Amino acid sequence: MANVRLEDIKRRFNNVTAIEDITFEIPDGEFWVLVGPSGCGKSTILRTIAGLESATSGKLFIGDRLVNNIPARQRDVAMVFQNYALYPHMTVAQNIAFGLQMRKFDAKTIQDRVVTVARSLSLEHLLDRKPKQLSGGQQQRVALGRAIAREPQVFLLDEPLSNLDAQLRDDTRAELKQLHQKLGITTIYVTHDQVEAMTLADKIVVLNNGRIQQIGEPQSIYGCPANRMVATFLGSPPMNILPAKFKNDAFDLGGQLLGIPGNIREELKPQQGQGFDLGIRPEHIYFNEPQRRRERREEEVVNSPLPTPNSPFLEVEVKVVEPLGRETLIRGGLVGSPGVLVNVQAGADVRLRSGDRLTLQLDMNQLFVFDASTGEALYQPK
Repeated sequence: MANVRLEDIKRRFNNVTAIEDITFEIPDGEFWVLVGPSGCGKSTILRTIAGLESATSGKLFIGDRLVNNIPARQRDVAMVFQNYALYPHMTVAQNIAFGLQMRKFDAKTIQDRVVTVARSLSLEHLLDRKPKQLSGGQQQRVALGRAIAREPQVFLLDEPLSNLDAQLRDDTRAELKQLHQKLGITTIYVTHDQVEAMTLADKIVVLNNGRIQQIGEPQSIYGCPANRMVATFLGSPPMNILPAKFKNDAFDLGGQLLGIPGNIREELKPQQGQGFDLGIRPEHIYFNEPQRRRERREEEVVNSPLPTPNSPFLEVEVKVVEPLGRETLIRGGLVGSPGVLVNVQAGADVRLRSGDRLTLQLDMNQLFVFDASTGEALYQPK
């Protein structure tokens, strides 16, 4: 096992810069996740660590060894690919043993390790089958088993769960976390799924456009995003972003005025007409459902305070209602701001339909303020 250190890594393909200024260090035994939208450079970083890509500049260390010029086969890392890359003509046992055979381990060691790995991954009853006889989840575990059997210094996992159905992905994610706790091998995991990132990682590296946006523990990044991109990427449903301008000592959102708490005003010192992006998560928005009389459903009474200037209330028109079982997700259009959608989480028993008007109350103690042009966080809840 070993730590992994990247110092100012850059990778260019002809005139295109895939990654730039990539600097971080993963301590020995930790599980780090690289997360970001498609094309952000996360797989390029992983392939550079593996030796499948060469860094254009910068230094890459595995343990205390500089590995920039060391070929992939000598780096002592094991990589699990998105498509599993199993040998179709080999059995499960032969697939798991393949890396050991290439390294000239003796037959007894290979046999013992295959049995041990198969038992840890619940593959004992599948050792004589070939990949085409396995489900997607079983193939994924065989690919993991082949990597584990080698006992490398570092695991590199490139979206290994993306081909699985939702339930199997959840189950395998839990198994993967337990397996890491048992083995303690330094692991770098690439995904675009923020739920995987939040649940698996000791630390998350958020990437966008080939650059690091933020590094930290999952809850720390969720609670204190460095910028608008991080704020909207982590969280399901994502943080609401509401364009506003400072007007008459309030935030003006398309004619609706949102009062500015004194602590935010003091920190921002806004100028008249200055633009901001306000951020608030769906769980920090509250409302009272319109009450309908069964016999006259067209008559609605909203049992919540009406918006007034400098209040923490906003009015929206319901666009979509998504029942999710234990909760209901409501997507509403901000009245006066066409195109601005607000996500709200509500109870499972909420009864709404498209066209309803809701008055939302925002928890102003949970309000974020971002620079409208750069996206950088100007104010975060304390």
